Amino acid sequence: MSQAATTPATSFPFLSERHLDPHAYPDGVAFLDGQYLPMSQAKISVLDWGFLHSDATYDTVHVWDGRFFRLNLHLDRFFGGLEKLRMTIPFDRGGVAEILHNCVALSGHRAAYVEMLCTRGASPTFSRDPRQAINRFMAFAVPFGSVANAEQLRSGLHVAISDKVRIPPASIDPSIKNYHWLDLVRGLYDAYDRGADTALILDFNGNVAEGPGFNVFCVKDGKLSTPAAGVLPGITRRTVFDLCAEASLSAVATEVSVASLKEADEVFITSTAGGLMPVTMIDGAPVAAGKVGPITEHLMGLYWKRHEDPAWSNAVRYP
Repeated sequence: MSQAATTPATSFPFLSERHLDPHAYPDGVAFLDGQYLPMSQAKISVLDWGFLHSDATYDTVHVWDGRFFRLNLHLDRFFGGLEKLRMTIPFDRGGVAEILHNCVALSGHRAAYVEMLCTRGASPTFSRDPRQAINRFMAFAVPFGSVANAEQLRSGLHVAISDKVRIPPASIDPSIKNYHWLDLVRGLYDAYDRGADTALILDFNGNVAEGPGFNVFCVKDGKLSTPAAGVLPGITRRTVFDLCAEASLSAVATEVSVASLKEADEVFITSTAGGLMPVTMIDGAPVAAGKVGPITEHLMGLYWKRHEDPAWSNAVRYP
Protein backbone atom coordinates (compact mmCIF):
# COMPACT_ATOMS: atom_id res chain seq x y z
CA MET A 1 0.00 0.00 0.00
CA SER A 2 1.36 3.41 -0.90
CA GLN A 3 2.06 6.29 1.47
CA ALA A 4 -0.66 8.36 -0.18
CA ALA A 5 -3.26 5.68 0.43
CA THR A 6 -2.61 5.54 4.20
CA THR A 7 -2.51 9.32 4.78
CA PRO A 8 -5.93 10.69 5.77
CA ALA A 9 -7.31 13.44 3.57
CA THR A 10 -6.91 16.97 4.85
CA SER A 11 -10.22 18.47 6.00
CA PHE A 12 -10.95 22.06 5.04
CA PRO A 13 -12.18 24.59 7.62
CA PHE A 14 -15.86 25.37 7.74
CA LEU A 15 -16.90 28.49 5.80
CA SER A 16 -19.13 30.55 8.10
CA GLU A 17 -22.15 32.31 6.68
CA ARG A 18 -21.55 35.35 8.90
CA HIS A 19 -19.09 36.67 11.43
CA LEU A 20 -19.67 35.88 15.10
CA ASP A 21 -18.04 38.74 16.99
CA PRO A 22 -16.64 37.73 20.42
CA HIS A 23 -15.64 41.28 21.41
CA ALA A 24 -17.35 43.69 23.80
CA TYR A 25 -18.31 47.25 22.86
CA PRO A 26 -19.45 50.33 24.78
CA ASP A 27 -23.17 50.94 25.05
CA GLY A 28 -24.21 53.24 22.24
CA VAL A 29 -25.88 53.73 18.88
CA ALA A 30 -24.30 53.99 15.43
CA PHE A 31 -25.58 55.15 12.06
CA LEU A 32 -24.37 53.19 9.06
CA ASP A 33 -25.80 52.72 5.56
CA GLY A 34 -29.05 54.43 6.51
CA GLN A 35 -29.58 52.29 9.61
CA TYR A 36 -29.38 53.02 13.34
CA LEU A 37 -27.66 50.08 15.04
CA PRO A 38 -26.18 49.00 18.37
CA MET A 39 -22.44 49.73 18.46
CA SER A 40 -21.68 46.00 18.28
CA GLN A 41 -23.30 45.85 14.83
CA ALA A 42 -21.46 48.79 13.22
CA LYS A 43 -18.87 47.29 10.84
CA ILE A 44 -16.72 48.29 7.90
CA SER A 45 -15.07 46.13 5.27
CA VAL A 46 -11.43 45.10 5.66
CA LEU A 47 -11.08 46.46 2.09
CA ASP A 48 -12.15 49.98 3.12
CA TRP A 49 -9.38 52.53 2.48
CA GLY A 50 -10.13 54.02 5.88
CA PHE A 51 -8.80 50.79 7.38
CA LEU A 52 -6.16 49.92 4.78
CA HIS A 53 -4.69 53.40 4.28
CA SER A 54 -6.05 55.54 7.13
CA ASP A 55 -7.83 57.44 4.35
CA ALA A 56 -10.58 59.10 6.35
CA THR A 57 -11.62 62.24 8.14
CA TYR A 58 -13.77 62.63 11.20
CA ASP A 59 -14.85 64.97 13.94
CA THR A 60 -16.04 64.52 17.48
CA VAL A 61 -18.41 66.61 19.53
CA HIS A 62 -19.57 65.97 23.05
CA VAL A 63 -22.92 66.07 24.74
CA TRP A 64 -23.02 67.25 28.35
CA ASP A 65 -26.18 67.30 30.45
CA GLY A 66 -28.23 66.59 27.34
CA ARG A 67 -26.74 69.38 25.22
CA PHE A 68 -24.33 69.37 22.27
CA PHE A 69 -21.45 71.80 22.84
CA ARG A 70 -20.34 73.98 19.90
CA LEU A 71 -21.79 71.59 17.33
CA ASN A 72 -21.66 74.13 14.51
CA LEU A 73 -17.88 74.51 14.82
CA HIS A 74 -17.42 70.74 14.66
CA LEU A 75 -19.63 70.56 11.57
CA ASP A 76 -17.58 73.35 9.97
CA ARG A 77 -14.37 71.40 10.48
CA PHE A 78 -15.84 68.08 9.34
CA PHE A 79 -17.20 69.49 6.08
CA GLY A 80 -13.95 71.36 5.53
CA GLY A 81 -12.06 68.08 5.83
CA LEU A 82 -14.40 66.39 3.35
CA GLU A 83 -13.79 69.14 0.81
CA LYS A 84 -10.00 69.05 1.20
CA LEU A 85 -9.93 65.25 0.84
CA ARG A 86 -12.35 65.32 -2.13
CA MET A 87 -14.91 63.19 -0.37
CA THR A 88 -18.67 63.46 -0.71
CA ILE A 89 -21.50 62.28 1.50
CA PRO A 90 -25.25 62.18 0.78
CA PHE A 91 -26.07 64.56 3.65
CA ASP A 92 -25.81 68.30 4.15
CA ARG A 93 -25.01 69.96 7.50
CA GLY A 94 -28.60 69.73 8.65
CA GLY A 95 -28.75 66.05 7.73
CA VAL A 96 -25.56 65.22 9.63
CA ALA A 97 -26.73 67.21 12.66
CA GLU A 98 -30.01 65.27 12.64
CA ILE A 99 -28.17 61.93 12.48
CA LEU A 100 -25.98 62.91 15.42
CA HIS A 101 -29.02 64.00 17.43
CA ASN A 102 -30.73 60.70 16.63
CA CYS A 103 -27.72 58.63 17.69
CA VAL A 104 -27.63 60.38 21.05
CA ALA A 105 -31.38 60.33 21.55
CA LEU A 106 -31.67 56.63 20.71
CA SER A 107 -28.75 55.83 23.04
CA GLY A 108 -30.35 57.76 25.89
CA HIS A 109 -26.96 59.13 26.98
CA ARG A 110 -27.04 62.52 28.69
CA ALA A 111 -23.24 62.73 28.51
CA ALA A 112 -21.85 61.35 25.26
CA TYR A 113 -18.86 61.25 22.94
CA VAL A 114 -20.30 61.66 19.45
CA GLU A 115 -18.37 61.06 16.25
CA MET A 116 -19.09 61.71 12.57
CA LEU A 117 -16.70 60.18 10.06
CA CYS A 118 -16.20 59.47 6.40
CA THR A 119 -13.84 56.91 4.93
CA ARG A 120 -12.65 56.75 1.34
CA GLY A 121 -14.58 53.49 1.21
CA ALA A 122 -13.84 50.55 -1.04
CA SER A 123 -13.77 50.02 -4.78
CA PRO A 124 -16.13 47.28 -6.07
CA THR A 125 -13.22 46.04 -8.23
CA PHE A 126 -10.45 46.54 -5.62
CA SER A 127 -9.05 49.31 -7.79
CA ARG A 128 -6.00 51.25 -6.61
CA ASP A 129 -7.58 54.47 -7.88
CA PRO A 130 -9.14 56.42 -4.96
CA ARG A 131 -11.57 58.05 -7.37
CA GLN A 132 -13.27 54.69 -7.83
CA ALA A 133 -13.86 54.14 -4.13
CA ILE A 134 -17.37 54.73 -2.79
CA ASN A 135 -17.07 57.14 0.14
CA ARG A 136 -18.76 55.95 3.32
CA PHE A 137 -20.32 58.10 6.04
CA MET A 138 -21.06 56.85 9.53
CA ALA A 139 -21.66 58.25 13.00
CA PHE A 140 -21.99 57.02 16.56
CA ALA A 141 -22.67 58.06 20.14
CA VAL A 142 -21.10 56.32 23.14
CA PRO A 143 -20.75 57.32 26.82
CA PHE A 144 -18.61 60.42 27.41
CA GLY A 145 -14.97 59.66 28.17
CA SER A 146 -12.21 62.03 29.25
CA VAL A 147 -8.46 62.10 28.67
CA ALA A 148 -8.17 62.77 32.41
CA ASN A 149 -10.02 60.93 35.15
CA ALA A 150 -11.65 62.60 38.17
CA GLU A 151 -8.49 62.49 40.30
CA GLN A 152 -6.33 63.86 37.48
CA LEU A 153 -8.80 66.68 36.93
CA ARG A 154 -8.48 67.53 40.62
CA SER A 155 -4.72 67.21 41.10
CA GLY A 156 -3.36 67.40 37.54
CA LEU A 157 -1.84 65.12 34.93
CA HIS A 158 1.75 63.92 34.64
CA VAL A 159 2.86 64.48 31.04
CA ALA A 160 6.08 63.25 29.43
CA ILE A 161 7.60 64.93 26.39
CA SER A 162 8.55 62.38 23.76
CA ASP A 163 11.18 62.96 21.09
CA LYS A 164 8.75 61.67 18.45
CA VAL A 165 7.96 64.25 15.76
CA ARG A 166 4.42 65.07 14.64
CA ILE A 167 3.68 64.59 10.94
CA PRO A 168 4.60 67.96 9.37
CA PRO A 169 1.84 70.12 7.84
CA ALA A 170 3.59 69.99 4.46
CA SER A 171 2.69 66.30 4.43
CA ILE A 172 -0.72 66.26 6.09
CA ASP A 173 -2.80 69.40 6.63
CA PRO A 174 -3.40 69.34 10.40
CA SER A 175 -6.71 71.17 9.98
CA ILE A 176 -8.07 67.92 8.48
CA LYS A 177 -8.88 65.78 11.49
CA ASN A 178 -7.50 62.32 10.68
CA TYR A 179 -6.45 58.95 12.04
CA HIS A 180 -2.71 59.30 11.39
CA TRP A 181 -1.81 58.52 15.00
CA LEU A 182 1.26 56.29 14.88
CA ASP A 183 3.54 59.16 15.93
CA LEU A 184 1.17 59.94 18.80
CA VAL A 185 0.85 56.30 19.84
CA ARG A 186 4.64 55.88 19.87
CA GLY A 187 4.81 58.99 22.04
CA LEU A 188 2.24 57.50 24.40
CA TYR A 189 4.37 54.40 24.91
CA ASP A 190 7.37 56.63 25.64
CA ALA A 191 5.27 58.33 28.32
CA TYR A 192 4.03 55.08 29.82
CA ASP A 193 7.60 53.75 29.99
CA ARG A 194 8.47 56.81 32.09
CA GLY A 195 5.52 56.50 34.44
CA ALA A 196 3.54 59.41 32.97
CA ASP A 197 -0.18 59.59 32.23
CA THR A 198 0.09 60.84 28.66
CA ALA A 199 2.48 62.42 26.17
CA LEU A 200 3.34 65.50 24.20
CA ILE A 201 5.34 65.17 21.01
CA LEU A 202 7.42 67.67 19.05
CA ASP A 203 6.99 69.63 15.86
CA PHE A 204 9.45 69.58 12.97
CA ASN A 205 11.54 72.35 14.62
CA GLY A 206 11.89 70.58 17.96
CA ASN A 207 9.26 72.67 19.72
CA VAL A 208 6.23 71.31 21.55
CA ALA A 209 3.39 70.30 19.21
CA GLU A 210 0.45 68.39 20.69
CA GLY A 211 -0.59 65.13 22.32
CA PRO A 212 -2.84 62.22 21.37
CA GLY A 213 -6.15 63.98 20.92
CA PHE A 214 -5.32 67.25 22.68
CA ASN A 215 -3.68 70.66 22.39
CA VAL A 216 -1.56 72.22 25.14
CA PHE A 217 -1.44 75.69 26.74
CA CYS A 218 1.06 77.21 29.11
CA VAL A 219 0.66 80.26 31.34
CA LYS A 220 3.55 82.57 32.18
CA ASP A 221 3.15 85.85 34.05
CA GLY A 222 -0.61 85.74 33.44
CA LYS A 223 -0.30 85.30 29.66
CA LEU A 224 -1.30 82.17 27.75
CA SER A 225 0.42 80.60 24.76
CA THR A 226 -0.17 77.48 22.71
CA PRO A 227 1.75 75.89 19.80
CA ALA A 228 0.87 77.42 16.44
CA ALA A 229 2.47 75.14 13.84
CA GLY A 230 1.75 71.55 12.89
CA VAL A 231 -1.16 71.06 15.28
CA LEU A 232 -4.87 70.41 14.94
CA PRO A 233 -6.74 73.70 15.50
CA GLY A 234 -8.89 72.13 18.18
CA ILE A 235 -12.40 73.36 18.95
CA THR A 236 -11.64 73.37 22.68
CA ARG A 237 -8.40 75.24 21.88
CA ARG A 238 -10.48 77.84 20.05
CA THR A 239 -12.89 77.94 22.98
CA VAL A 240 -10.00 78.87 25.28
CA PHE A 241 -9.19 81.83 23.02
CA ASP A 242 -12.85 82.87 23.12
CA LEU A 243 -12.99 82.59 26.91
CA CYS A 244 -9.73 84.49 27.31
CA ALA A 245 -11.07 87.34 25.17
CA GLU A 246 -14.13 87.57 27.41
CA ALA A 247 -11.98 87.42 30.57
CA SER A 248 -9.44 90.00 29.27
CA LEU A 249 -6.63 87.44 29.31
CA SER A 250 -3.84 87.48 26.73
CA ALA A 251 -3.64 84.29 24.64
CA VAL A 252 -1.48 83.75 21.56
CA ALA A 253 -0.57 80.91 19.21
CA THR A 254 3.20 80.84 18.81
CA GLU A 255 6.26 78.62 19.13
CA VAL A 256 6.40 76.88 22.51
CA SER A 257 9.80 75.43 23.34
CA VAL A 258 10.24 72.48 25.66
CA ALA A 259 12.12 74.75 28.06
CA SER A 260 9.36 77.38 28.15
CA LEU A 261 6.73 74.71 28.80
CA LYS A 262 8.71 73.34 31.74
CA GLU A 263 9.30 76.85 33.11
CA ALA A 264 5.62 77.84 32.91
CA ASP A 265 3.57 78.93 35.91
CA GLU A 266 0.67 76.75 34.76
CA VAL A 267 0.07 74.16 32.03
CA PHE A 268 -3.16 72.60 30.84
CA ILE A 269 -4.36 70.54 27.87
CA THR A 270 -7.57 70.87 25.89
CA SER A 271 -9.79 68.32 24.18
CA THR A 272 -13.41 67.62 23.36
CA ALA A 273 -12.74 64.48 25.43
CA GLY A 274 -12.38 66.24 28.76
CA GLY A 275 -12.39 70.00 28.17
CA LEU A 276 -9.62 71.88 29.99
CA MET A 277 -7.42 69.51 32.01
CA PRO A 278 -4.58 70.64 34.30
CA VAL A 279 -0.98 69.41 34.01
CA THR A 280 1.01 69.59 37.23
CA MET A 281 4.04 67.45 36.34
CA ILE A 282 6.21 67.28 33.22
CA ASP A 283 8.92 64.64 32.81
CA GLY A 284 8.77 63.83 36.52
CA ALA A 285 9.23 67.43 37.70
CA PRO A 286 6.44 69.65 39.08
CA VAL A 287 5.06 72.54 37.08
CA ALA A 288 5.77 75.56 39.31
CA ALA A 289 4.41 74.54 42.74
CA GLY A 290 2.94 71.31 41.35
CA LYS A 291 -0.64 72.43 41.92
CA VAL A 292 -3.50 73.41 39.63
CA GLY A 293 -3.05 77.12 38.95
CA PRO A 294 -5.65 79.90 39.42
CA ILE A 295 -5.98 80.80 35.73
CA THR A 296 -6.48 77.15 34.80
CA GLU A 297 -9.13 76.76 37.49
CA HIS A 298 -10.88 79.95 36.39
CA LEU A 299 -10.99 78.92 32.73
CA MET A 300 -12.16 75.41 33.63
CA GLY A 301 -15.10 76.92 35.50
CA LEU A 302 -15.96 79.26 32.63
CA TYR A 303 -15.73 76.40 30.13
CA TRP A 304 -18.24 74.15 31.86
CA LYS A 305 -20.55 77.06 32.67
CA ARG A 306 -20.82 77.87 28.97
CA HIS A 307 -22.31 74.42 28.33
CA GLU A 308 -25.59 75.86 29.63
CA ASP A 309 -25.47 78.79 27.20
CA PRO A 310 -27.87 78.35 24.23
CA ALA A 311 -25.49 80.44 22.10
CA TRP A 312 -22.85 77.73 22.51
CA SER A 313 -24.95 74.59 22.92
CA ASN A 314 -27.96 72.74 21.47
CA ALA A 315 -30.40 70.57 23.37
CA VAL A 316 -30.75 66.94 22.32
CA ARG A 317 -34.30 65.96 21.38
CA TYR A 318 -34.83 62.79 23.40
CA PRO A 319 -37.90 60.59 22.76
